Amino acid sequence: MKYVQPIRDRELIKKMKNELLKNGSRNFMLFNIGINTGLRVSDILSLKVFDVKDKTHITINEQKTKKQKRILINSNLKKDIDDYIYGMNDCDYLFKSRKGENCPLSRVQAYRILNYAASNLNLSEIGTHTMRKTFGYWHYNIYKDVAILQDIFNHSSPSITLRYIGINDDIKDKTIKDFYL
Repeated sequence: MKYVQPIRDRELIKKMKNELLKNGSRNFMLFNIGINTGLRVSDILSLKVFDVKDKTHITINEQKTKKQKRILINSNLKKDIDDYIYGMNDCDYLFKSRKGENCPLSRVQAYRILNYAASNLNLSEIGTHTMRKTFGYWHYNIYKDVAILQDIFNHSSPSITLRYIGINDDIKDKTIKDFYL
């Protein structure tokens, strides 16, 4: 499996959103929820309308860890979600596949959607985990609190969290950039 990176540039995040919007709001919202909640793609794809409709938090049992997770839906994301789910049934998957009556988008298809948009923008090292890593990267850069982020991600140590979001890579690159003997 290839290693993916967070999107470290706000302008590229905006371009990615616009690129995804070209094919409809579903793809945009998949990315938008991913980068604003830090949920794993498997947990995002299993969400149904009733999981977010008229809610202040997304509450799930993580598929990977089986732990309960509760993530705030902030006011900006709430507005986007409300606009997106307007007219949808409570039992509908948020991200429906075009195959079947009410089937969720597959992980593979989610990867293809994100990768296609990224390739149109000449971005590399992009995959479904990019959404979670982007959330973590920006959360850390804004709040500088690795302990909170470690808890959000259910990681066992701060070093795992920093490595996961690419902060260690940034620090290593910075130390080597002007290093020349």
